[in-house]
Amino acid sequence: MRIGELSRRTGVNAHQLRYYEAQGLLTAERGTNGYRDYDETAVLRVKQIRHLLGARLSSEDIAYLLPCAVGEAPELPGCPELLAAMRARLRRLEDQLDRLAQSRDALADYIDAAERTGDENYPPFDDADLEPVPA
Repeated sequence: MRIGELSRRTGVNAHQLRYYEAQGLLTAERGTNGYRDYDETAVLRVKQIRHLLGARLSSEDIAYLLPCAVGEAPELPGCPELLAAMRARLRRLEDQLDRLAQSRDALADYIDAAERTGDENYPPFDDADLEPVPA
């Protein structure tokens, strides 16, 4: 099937399908005319990719998991290498959450301390002047 049909059958636009292919998540044969030709398994593969992206996994993580994926949800059988990779990803996420919680708590403490002092000498403050805080 061509990319337009795959897009219609999965609800994923052609631009995203090309991106998945560029990331090595999806493969297509090329006809003599240069058009992509996907087989029937591509529909399931795209659904799996969408579910894994919904779990906020990176393209790199998804590329590692897809060969083990079974079904649309997908299920991921408990092979030792796969479990080790998922545990490592979970540890990284937990570390990020810990750092964010520490930052949140410190900021809340600074705000609380500033509000307690009640100093009227602060210059006017406009939230629009704030720069985004890097994560």
